[in-house]
Amino acid sequence: MADSIMSKAATMEIPINSNGDTGTLPEDDSLEQDLQQVMVSGPNLNETSIVSGGYGGPAGGIIPTSSIKGPAVRFNPEYVDRRRAPAPGPDIRMKSRVVGLPNSQSAASQLSQHTDQHPGSSNNNTGNSTEELSRGVAVEKLDSVKKWGINTYKCTKQMFSERFGRGSRTVDLELEAQIDVLRDTKSKYETILKLTTALTTHFQSMVETQQALGDTFSDLSQKSPELQDEFGYNAETQKLLCRNGESLLSAISFFVSSIDTLVNKTMEDTLLTIKLYENARLEFDAYRSDMEELSLGPRDAAAMVRIEMAQHDYQIHRDKYERLRSDVTIKLKFLDENKVKVMHKQLLLFHNAISAYFAGNQEQLEQTLIQFNVKLKPPGTDKPSWLEEQ
Repeated sequence: MADSIMSKAATMEIPINSNGDTGTLPEDDSLEQDLQQVMVSGPNLNETSIVSGGYGGPAGGIIPTSSIKGPAVRFNPEYVDRRRAPAPGPDIRMKSRVVGLPNSQSAASQLSQHTDQHPGSSNNNTGNSTEELSRGVAVEKLDSVKKWGINTYKCTKQMFSERFGRGSRTVDLELEAQIDVLRDTKSKYETILKLTTALTTHFQSMVETQQALGDTFSDLSQKSPELQDEFGYNAETQKLLCRNGESLLSAISFFVSSIDTLVNKTMEDTLLTIKLYENARLEFDAYRSDMEELSLGPRDAAAMVRIEMAQHDYQIHRDKYERLRSDVTIKLKFLDENKVKVMHKQLLLFHNAISAYFAGNQEQLEQTLIQFNVKLKPPGTDKPSWLEEQ
């Protein structure tokens, strides 16, 4: 009797619509949950009861389950087949599984969802890296300014100590003597350059005047028949002097150009290296004095750290000083050799050209120009054109 009642109740629970599909009633969800709970934990037969009768019928009475012998729930294959019929909506069990999935989502899906929800995260990372880079550049500049300030302070202190006779100074007597000779030589060569430049200017004006005077004499010889011969002789003389003057002017210009290169390029480059050497010498003495002062002080842990740092800086500036001193020595040697070669050639050119011009020896003057590879320049070629002057 109990079996028939359970079969009847289970059979009449699920209504069928006109299409043969299971109806979607609100009780389906609760019924499915109850069945799952019963299948997992089993029914509590001591607290349950079965109501006889069908849906819509009168209550036939309540039968306690304690009086029923045998299994409380019997498998109904027809009910299972009807529950497996295709339904338009998703299975309730799949719903329950989907609900429990968020905790087991993969890292890739979470990352993609985070990127979709926060599209500006990559831009924020780029902005942070740019900010860190600019901050690093600023810190580097601040460190360089700090080092420059410390170095300037120490060098200034050393310079005033030397001026007032309170500090010691590293001196290379032989090198210092050569530097003094170079500076004196450069000063005298600058005087030669200034005077020869003035000579070139004045002589060029004289040549231009002679050329104009020769043109005037030539014009008057044609317009004055009674003085044609006299004007003609003077015109030829002025033209000859003008031609020789152009040759001498080319030789003097070549001499001036060579002296200018020697003074303003070769000697100036050596003096620039000497200036770097003197700055390195001042820095070396400044850090040497600093190390000596620290060495005379206490020898605690902090002082030892400062002494080690001072020795490191001292060694760096000592190497720099010795390297520049070697460079100055080499450049002075090559400058002296180059100066002798250049001045030997230029002084011989200047002497031969001046002598041939004032002796009136045109052939010797032209031969001198050929010997020293001097190109003849007509007067006025070095002047800028009217367009350049505008």
